[in-house]
Amino acid sequence: MPLSAGDNLTLTKLLILYMLGRVDFLMTTAQISDFILGGEYADYMTLTMAQAELIDNGLVSVSEAQSSHNRTHLCITAEGRETLGFFRDRIPDRDIDAIEDYFREKAYELRNEVAVYADYYKVAGGEYEAHMTVKDRDTKLMDLTLSVPTEGIAEHICDVWQEKSKDVYQYLCDQLF
Repeated sequence: MPLSAGDNLTLTKLLILYMLGRVDFLMTTAQISDFILGGEYADYMTLTMAQAELIDNGLVSVSEAQSSHNRTHLCITAEGRETLGFFRDRIPDRDIDAIEDYFREKAYELRNEVAVYADYYKVAGGEYEAHMTVKDRDTKLMDLTLSVPTEGIAEHICDVWQEKSKDVYQYLCDQLF
């Protein structure tokens, strides 16, 4: 039996579980928000509460290895898959179709976005290191660490890495091969 509009928090949780269970890569909270908020399935507070409750209840986990200062990566747990199995029929077919359409339209973009990672941290001497990688599925294509004098520069490098990583990778390949 599908959920009614009054069950907004529950539906939001099930949509998140369905999205995470449907892909074979980690998704960012921003990617999930893009679908949920863009489709007006929930408001920001409901979405935030749903994500927090899923994490607190062990149905979704945060990938510490992939999360950074500006991105949180989520994945469904075994308990989350089991829960989704019990309640999958409560997600309206139109919402399942909307998720499937979203993945069809954005599959490459979603996968590519999580394949590019950047984070920074403070090191001895008061400097910062910006650590950036590019992956293709489980293969690390590039791993780059830059030492910089300030946190602001490190943060800026990490922010632009998402859009510039392909160009940097191509430049290095052109120069080295």
